[in-house]
Amino acid sequence: MVKIGKKILDKKRPFDKPYIIAEAGVNHEGDFEKAKIMIEEAAEAGADAIKFQTYKAEKLASKFSPSYWDTTKESTKSQYELFKKYDKFWKKEYEELAKYAEKCGIDFMSTPFDFESADFLEPLIPAYKIASADITNIPFLKHIARKGKTILLSTGASSISEIWKAVEAIKSEGNNDIVLLHCVLNYPTDEKNANLGMIKDMKEKFSDYIIGYSDHTLPTVMKDVLSTAWLLGAQVIEKHFTFDKTLPGNDHYHAMDKNDLRTFNEYITKLQKIIGRTEKGYLESEIPARNNARRSLVAARFIPKGKIIEKGDIAIKRPGIGVSPELYEKIIGSIATRDINDDEILHFGDFKEVSF
Repeated sequence: MVKIGKKILDKKRPFDKPYIIAEAGVNHEGDFEKAKIMIEEAAEAGADAIKFQTYKAEKLASKFSPSYWDTTKESTKSQYELFKKYDKFWKKEYEELAKYAEKCGIDFMSTPFDFESADFLEPLIPAYKIASADITNIPFLKHIARKGKTILLSTGASSISEIWKAVEAIKSEGNNDIVLLHCVLNYPTDEKNANLGMIKDMKEKFSDYIIGYSDHTLPTVMKDVLSTAWLLGAQVIEKHFTFDKTLPGNDHYHAMDKNDLRTFNEYITKLQKIIGRTEKGYLESEIPARNNARRSLVAARFIPKGKIIEKGDIAIKRPGIGVSPELYEKIIGSIATRDINDDEILHFGDFKEVSF
């Protein structure tokens, strides 16, 4: 089990509502009031957490770092230039946003991208989310692991061995509260590249850990993609979030808005009702069918009292309120204790064993 905020994730309860993270990132574009609006809208639409990204461009990327996203959607050609546009918030702003999230009844989270931000975020967040790109940043992983909080680790563009090395690095610092998120590091991710089947493989290979999913597909396929991920075992769902999907650039174009999030929550609730109980057994509503659609032993012809019952005396017919066909072999050779009419349902007491 893993605890994030008030939510407990248990591998034995895979169809509980997932922990939903609305990934605001830097879609606020440096506007503090817009960031507050995103917190409000995520809370209203049913997210468990709102997550931002905390970095300074100078600490994150070289000025010579090329883009790796779809430049028809986000035209900036340099990572440094893109990050520099939106690295407006720092300690003071995130402290205020954390307080506002608490007021709105939603967990506050932010992904740190350097040691300093990891340190000042520590008292503000219930868990650390680490980006896929830092999965091989072992010194950083160990630094965060020593803080003792749950770690959500995205695994985009990673091999199994790289994931294990990251897990072992975190464990080496005495922290085993790890959630591994399947992720595809394409911005956006074509639905044919979502490869949600990898969730099943991760559940098998990392069976000691909660598995989740961090999504970059377009919002037009969001409901199908996210619900499929949940049905395959993702107990944490992270999806980019925006106040306006029509805005150009950054992460707006592959983000959900409050209406998408509300629709997804409603759909998950519907699926939970359809899934229902997870332990097999018959329902109270099935009792009439259980009694009447099943079969019983019935008299195939008139059976006089005292007759030794033969195979020709017995038929198997509906309803199922008499002696079960399971006892067919035991009835053959017994003695009728009363006259039994043709087609009459047999009950216990209508026969007895032969005694010698």
